[in-house]
Amino acid sequence: MKTFILFVLAVSLGSIVNAQTFTLKSKDLGGQFTNEFIANTFGCSGSNKSPQLEWQNAPTGTQSFAVTIYDPQAPTGSGWWHWVIFDIPASVHELKQGAGSPSAGIAPAGTIQGITDFGVTGYGGPCPPENDAPHGYVITVYALKSAKLGVDNKVSAALTGFMLNQNVIAKASLAVYYKR
Repeated sequence: MKTFILFVLAVSLGSIVNAQTFTLKSKDLGGQFTNEFIANTFGCSGSNKSPQLEWQNAPTGTQSFAVTIYDPQAPTGSGWWHWVIFDIPASVHELKQGAGSPSAGIAPAGTIQGITDFGVTGYGGPCPPENDAPHGYVITVYALKSAKLGVDNKVSAALTGFMLNQNVIAKASLAVYYKR
């Protein structure tokens, strides 16, 4: 009888271990942004590099991906979009460090980097007002049901966000903090 019970537990644990969840990770980020990823504007003097991001276990039917970085605590009344990159091919599962610089040519071929709240395309690092409480930056990867989002790099981050939510199958997020 004991052998049978152990076998049933092993089968049950095997199913739990094999359960796959859409997951976002970064080799560059822990709980807080470091100077390498902080903006170099508005009084901040970071290197303004976009962090490395990778995702796994995308759901069946994923045709493309998008990544956003958003600060809901920005004192604007509507938050602050730090990065919007979309039309990432379904075969891609990583953005390398520095991919947020459109001129660097590091982002995967065919991707589009939208306009951020800095008024330009590409990554803009954190730079919250001095003495604010720590801001929580939400980094999200979207698994999308369409290969192309249907917008270009000239539309607002809010409109891109609307289109993302119209096409999302699943999403995974990280929260990373910064205070100055």
